[in-house]
Amino acid sequence: MKPYTTALAMILVAMILSPVSLDLSLDGLSLKSPLRAAESSAQAAKGGTKHDSPKRSTSSTTEIGGASIGSRLSPQDVRELLVRHNSAREEVGAGPLTWSSGLAAYAQEWADHLASTGCKMQHRPGSGKWKQEHGENLLLGTVGYHGVVDAVTSWEGEKANYHGEPIDISTVSGWGHYTQLVWRNTKRLGCAKVECGHNVIIVCNYDPRGNILGQTPY
Repeated sequence: MKPYTTALAMILVAMILSPVSLDLSLDGLSLKSPLRAAESSAQAAKGGTKHDSPKRSTSSTTEIGGASIGSRLSPQDVRELLVRHNSAREEVGAGPLTWSSGLAAYAQEWADHLASTGCKMQHRPGSGKWKQEHGENLLLGTVGYHGVVDAVTSWEGEKANYHGEPIDISTVSGWGHYTQLVWRNTKRLGCAKVECGHNVIIVCNYDPRGNILGQTPY
């Protein structure tokens, strides 16, 4: 078992884009290793905090089966993401997702933007240059400890909080990552990751988007 703590915080920042569609801009789960926590405590004791310059991955996009992945994930990352997503979906009778290189490129674009602007956890906004067009789940972890499997595990862990109720803005913060993961009408998945100092951000986008106000995921 990896030495990490449970998710520290999840804050709802919801924006309704239409009378029936809820864009769940849920702040991604944050995972911090005991080592990283100890480093932070030691820095605080010395009267200051070390600030790492944001670091963006610069390698080219990878390929799987001769086709572009769309992001800098490895073929193994893609396989693990699909297996974990589709296993969770199968449990509730939702059909499997297929990989979209276009969504993956879209996710990588936002991950790189977050890395270049201080590595802050933030969903795409509801308007402007970075307007959100798809469903989205985020996770902030520690380099060397957390990867794509940890992201899906964290999102799927919200299943214990969900009891079949329709999507409601007042209660969705406890399980919105999970319901997007298993949303029955979602067909395509694309994800990316980027390192920022000691942190890693994982972004997954979903199409069609889930978490429609007043509906249930399956």
